[in-house]
Amino acid sequence: MLKDLIELTKPRILRLNLIAGFGGFWVASKWNIDWLLLVYMLIGTGLTMASSCVINNYWDRELDQKMERTRDRATATGRIKPIVVLWYGIGLGISGVVVLFTLVNPLTGWLGLLGMFVYIVIYTMWLKRSSTWSTSIGGISGAMPPVIGYCAVTNTVDAGAWILFMLLFLWQPPHFWSLSIRRVEEYRSAGFPLLPVVKGVNRTKLQMIPYVLLLIPSGLALYYYGHVGYVYLAISLVAGVIWLVHTLRGLAATDTDKWARTNFIISINYLMLTFLVMVLNTVWL
Repeated sequence: MLKDLIELTKPRILRLNLIAGFGGFWVASKWNIDWLLLVYMLIGTGLTMASSCVINNYWDRELDQKMERTRDRATATGRIKPIVVLWYGIGLGISGVVVLFTLVNPLTGWLGLLGMFVYIVIYTMWLKRSSTWSTSIGGISGAMPPVIGYCAVTNTVDAGAWILFMLLFLWQPPHFWSLSIRRVEEYRSAGFPLLPVVKGVNRTKLQMIPYVLLLIPSGLALYYYGHVGYVYLAISLVAGVIWLVHTLRGLAATDTDKWARTNFIISINYLMLTFLVMVLNTVWL
């Protein structure tokens, strides 16, 4: 049961977003680290994100039974009672918000609540079942971790916070669409009106381009406002161009599944590489 409870929090998603939260904190701190504050921020952010994922699993449990990727989840199989999952998610959320409000600062608490509201109410309960905009709008919640990390230090939403928000907001749709293109028939059978299901794979490939393209000036803006140095500038440009070129190649790709798999891998490596360099390069301004 413990393994199932952990899996309900979607550890892979948590890991990527906590890296982003760590990066936001480090950018704002510029290596003058309050280690205890960092720990509190990561715990609070992790708990609120985990809560959102657990409640998402609770709400989607019947639809998850229709997809190969999700049909073995504890909520889909009934290994854990729905009411237990619901209270588990609520408990995680309350704990996370309390940590952010009391041990970090009220601003991060409100940001955590905003992220939970968008993911649970706007994305999971509403748009995921009714609109192709679910992925884009839902990206607001996924963009909260680096902003929470940044605001844990600054206690204000300034240009740096907005740039970090844009980086994660723009990254998510092409990342998720790369996955959904490969599993489009599963999503169609489950009844999720994702972009590749409703508008088709080719339209989805086209719509990914502006998101990846706009990541490049977002990285430039982080350098322009003095949050990172030349190393980040160079690597973010190269990584962004590589991802953009591969995304553009998707328009002529004959093996869409292979292209989408590679694009998905590139998206993960882009996020991890740029945030790692972001952390390291704040000292070389």
